[in-house]
Parts: sequence; C-alpha cells; structure tokens
Amino acid sequence: MTSKQEAPRKPLLFRAADHSKVPEQSQSHPLNPNSLVRGISLSEQVGLERVGLHLLKVAPGKESFIFHSHHSEEEFLYILSGRGIAEIGDESFEVGPGDFMGFPTPSVAHHLRNPFQEDLVYLSGGERRAVEVADFPRIGKRLVRFGMKAAVYDLDGAVISFDEG
Repeated sequence: MTSKQEAPRKPLLFRAADHSKVPEQSQSHPLNPNSLVRGISLSEQVGLERVGLHLLKVAPGKESFIFHSHHSEEEFLYILSGRGIAEIGDESFEVGPGDFMGFPTPSVAHHLRNPFQEDLVYLSGGERRAVEVADFPRIGKRLVRFGMKAAVYDLDGAVISFDEG
C-alpha cells in the first residue's frame, strides 16, 4: 500500500523582514499597454489557495490593469502609501493611505492609475475561484477563465486566447 505524500507545508507566519527575500514580480495586462504592477503575493507565502492577497506597487505614470468588472470573484484594495486615481463606474476619486475599496459581485467596473510622482502602494485581495468571468467595458471584451487558462472574447464574437500565469 503506497502512502500519499503530502507537499511540504508553508509557514503560517510571513514576517516583514522576509519580504525582501521574495523576488518582486511584475505583471501587466495584455490589453492595456500602460499597465505595470510590481509586488509580491502574501497569500502564496503562507499557503492560502482560496484567497489571494498581494502587496502591489504602481509606479508614477502607470496603471494597475485595465478597467474591468468581475462576475464571480469579489475583490478589494487598501491603499498603504502614495496616491492614485480610482475609477469606479462612471466616477473618478483621488485615493490615498487608509482608503479602502470593495467590489462585491457582480461588481461595478473599476481601475487604479497613478498620475502622481511617487509609487502607489496597496494591498489587493480577493477570491480565487476555479471559474471567473470579467468584462472590459471600455474596449468591448469579456474574459472567461477556467483555472489558469483564459480566453478573451470580442463582444461581436471574435476570440483571442492566451494563458495567464
């Protein structure tokens, strides 16, 4: 009888002093040429699988991802330092340290950009469901993701496929 081997368990405490030991990753949204976010995944450091929590930075002149809304995954943002412009639905708001945004589903479209002179630093978190549908209303597209495979559909029916991750 073969015993099932379990993967090594991640530590449950990720100390501030260890942040610098984790390589910062950069990510941009393939449909927004001005998108550039760098940071680390806090949730992955402690083995969380159903919830994602990321410490992110947007440099001056850059944007988070793309104006989008979610159909099944809730999302939140908490500003730690710097300033940014949060676009929520048809409105824009200057945001800064201590400001919190939550997007229950189905969510209103939202986006974050940094037109200021210092990095915008924030926590971004939300659910990690097996299936997600997100709309990009300004460009007329919809993303459908199953696990790490995603496809982006034009609202007129054309398809562009890519792998996330």
